[in-house]
Amino acid sequence: MAKLCEDEPRVHEDVELVDVQIGRYCEIGKGSRIAYSQIGDYSYCDRYADIASAEVGKFANIASFVRIGATDHPMERASLHHFLYRSDDYWEDAGRDEAFFERRHARRAVIGHDTWIGHNAQIKPGVTVGHGAVIASGSVVTKDVAPYLIVAGVPAVPMRERFTAPVTARLMTLAWWDWDHAQLRLALNDFRALSIEAFLEKYE
Repeated sequence: MAKLCEDEPRVHEDVELVDVQIGRYCEIGKGSRIAYSQIGDYSYCDRYADIASAEVGKFANIASFVRIGATDHPMERASLHHFLYRSDDYWEDAGRDEAFFERRHARRAVIGHDTWIGHNAQIKPGVTVGHGAVIASGSVVTKDVAPYLIVAGVPAVPMRERFTAPVTARLMTLAWWDWDHAQLRLALNDFRALSIEAFLEKYE
């Protein structure tokens, strides 16, 4: 893999980006579609991710075919079809329903720092996934996920916590994801080698 550049994300072929802010050292996998979203530093998505109206934190690990913030249809109206709001695609004298799009974009999915979203998982609009959480492959997340919690299933339910509550609290306080690039490099060997307790003791 080519080295990631600080200022320019590595964007693979056939990627569609619409009104997207992408941070430093990011990578966007082949065929992905990202719209009306922010992607934090060091985050990446693998092939064919579909992300809409989302705020993705730093160091997010997003597997292939993940969908975040899947768009809604107007279930309270006489029809679900997008001729209601993309009306200009069907009639020259009919405009788009801009208020509908504003409401859709306002329902943000929020993905925390250092998260792992497994292959083919879905995160629904308006859901917050906490820092350090893990979403198992194929899961459909319809409710908020606490930090450092592992969830799985359709709909996703808690499986277990990654760490004890005190360790999770210490990690949240440490907030290593806010370290600068040079500090991360200095700590690299410790990230690799130290136990979580030893790492916290050294860097708290």
